[in-house]
Amino acid sequence: MIVNQQNLHGLDVAYSTAYNKAFQGRKTQYERIATVVPSTTASTDYKWLGQMPQMREWIGEREIQSLSAYNYAIKNKKFEMTVAVPRDDIEDDTYGVYAPMFANMGEAAAEHPDVLVFDALKAGFKANCYDGKPFFAQDHASGKDGKQTVSNMTTEKLSTDAYVEARAAMMGLLGDQGKSLNIVPNLLVVSPANEKMGKLILEADQIEGTTNVLKGTAELLVVTELADQPDYWFLLATQKALKPIIYQKRKPIKLTSKTNDNDDNVFMKDQFIWGADGRSNAGYGFWQMAYGSTGTTRSEG
Repeated sequence: MIVNQQNLHGLDVAYSTAYNKAFQGRKTQYERIATVVPSTTASTDYKWLGQMPQMREWIGEREIQSLSAYNYAIKNKKFEMTVAVPRDDIEDDTYGVYAPMFANMGEAAAEHPDVLVFDALKAGFKANCYDGKPFFAQDHASGKDGKQTVSNMTTEKLSTDAYVEARAAMMGLLGDQGKSLNIVPNLLVVSPANEKMGKLILEADQIEGTTNVLKGTAELLVVTELADQPDYWFLLATQKALKPIIYQKRKPIKLTSKTNDNDDNVFMKDQFIWGADGRSNAGYGFWQMAYGSTGTTRSEG
């Protein structure tokens, strides 16, 4: 190939097409557990997170429900990936071997929200949410006037007993008026290593010869992002307005190129550069919508 701006433009179009096709064709799962919130600043404040307003009978004057004020913000982060193609490869007509790499870049860009969201879920045993405690903690304040201390975590391996315990804990949560928050978990998130047990709990007709009364009580979501923590599992309620995780999108990931003769990379290093970058982050919504386990101990069930 003769390396001129016209041919480089065609090459840029070809690489961009490979990138965009892969990006659009990649199926993601982060929206199953995360609410997507657009952001227009360096960080977004979620100080409104806290008590959940509930309806009451109107007798006399309105009762203003003062929400607890929390200092919780999610700061956007910058992410990038960049590749270089030597001029010699383009001149020698071997540039075609790079097309799959740009497709891989498109897939990686599409998968990035999955990585952020599920990494946040895994980090929830140590990373704090709006109340200053880890997202998964044993001492969250709940119930009437926040005087009840409840746990949304365990260390038990995934089993029928552990699943029943988690489900009961979530469904038994009370709001600041002492009434049920009406939280019904609907999604069990597991690693590939826990897929078999998850299917047994939620899809089997029988367990050890007994009718499986848990069948259909939630959907199973197997995510490869949990492969590095194979014993972790999570029970989530994702049907309310705010899902357990927040995916904050500031700037969508976009592919750009530096292929002009006067670009430093071309003049100094004789190579053409393509890079993708964006700004986003993930954080936590209501801890009440999630129950997590590190899976380090085993129950009898």
